Amino acid sequence: MLSAQEAETLILNLVQPLDAQQDWEQVSLTAANGRILAAPVTGNQDFPYWDNSAMDGYAVRYADLVDCSPEKPITLEIIEEIPAGMQPQKTVQTGQASRILTGAMLPQGADTIVMQEETQREGDRVTLFAVPKPQAFVRHRGQFYQAGNPLLAAGIRLAAADIAVLATAQCPQVPVYRRPKVAILSTGDELVTPDQPLQPGQIVDSNQYALAVLVEVTGAEPILLGSVPDQPDQIKQAIRQAINSADMVLSSGGVSVGDYDYVDRILAELGAEIHLRAVAVKPGKPLTVATFSTTNQATQLYFGLPGNPVSALVTFWRFVQPALRKLSGLASDWPPMFVQGRTTQDLRSDGKRESYLWGQVRLVQGEFQFQLAGGAQNSGNLINLAQINGLAVLPIGTTQISAGDSVQILWLQT
Repeated sequence: MLSAQEAETLILNLVQPLDAQQDWEQVSLTAANGRILAAPVTGNQDFPYWDNSAMDGYAVRYADLVDCSPEKPITLEIIEEIPAGMQPQKTVQTGQASRILTGAMLPQGADTIVMQEETQREGDRVTLFAVPKPQAFVRHRGQFYQAGNPLLAAGIRLAAADIAVLATAQCPQVPVYRRPKVAILSTGDELVTPDQPLQPGQIVDSNQYALAVLVEVTGAEPILLGSVPDQPDQIKQAIRQAINSADMVLSSGGVSVGDYDYVDRILAELGAEIHLRAVAVKPGKPLTVATFSTTNQATQLYFGLPGNPVSALVTFWRFVQPALRKLSGLASDWPPMFVQGRTTQDLRSDGKRESYLWGQVRLVQGEFQFQLAGGAQNSGNLINLAQINGLAVLPIGTTQISAGDSVQILWLQT
């Protein structure tokens, strides 16, 4: 049985990311949020596009200001007004100035902006009372970016600021990786859908819905295949359908050592190579990780998650989500985000496996704090998972972390 870190390393080494040459598509800027850039972007425009003003004021020649002071102000002739979006029509000569607004193009001849608060205007004349530094408040063409240089690297997840950069660079269409397809199925005779009336002994298949949301939040496309009874032939048919329709498969249930746990046996019958059957974590010990070789020489990853809903979610956050990030084409930052914080309550485990306790993470006066979810920390208690955003980690051999002590937290960024 591998440790959590060993299992994470094994899984990430098995993942083959989408092919940047084949698995990409063009999308519009309005559809690019959250997508993974499939190719580097290079702009063909300098930015700023031209010299422009960072202030409302007057565009002047610095040489005209050398003798200016509050005691000895100078007066210049205003030759035109330049709002943002208008091309200047006149060249600033000695003794002249152009009224200019923020973002407007700098006129020929001018090299410095005097902010309007340091001036007094009367008609077509402006009096200056202070001398700024040379080239003050001028944003020069190409100051922030020169055309032809790399703009955005492949493998990043696009967010609002990145899309603003692409829009500025006049890239209305963006090459992104296609969304990986993830098939999701559940096994168990006891499972029903939320709209079905419960019969004695039955439970609702919550895993389908929770896993679908987590897959979608991670940037992939969930394919819901529903629940399958504990019948080997039906499970085999469902798994065969899943591997033929998706880039990754998630099943929940059927991976422990019970009489009706058929998944590992069926995977072997279908030609899978099983790399992992259990991890030293709690909750979530039974975890099957297998691979199928596809017709194009790629490796397809299969996760057999525990059927227990809490265990299924914890194993997704800890092991599946990193793999899905790598599969999607993301260049880095695949592993979970761990932060160090302090617990507000005593945390306990039996110390036999790396244990995860769920609750709320908050940033208080610059420090992360962890508060346990109310109710029993029991893998059968799905209810108190509501609104959690972190898992406190108790390493193997640690049976208690006292209130106020430091604790490692898996911060759930979903």
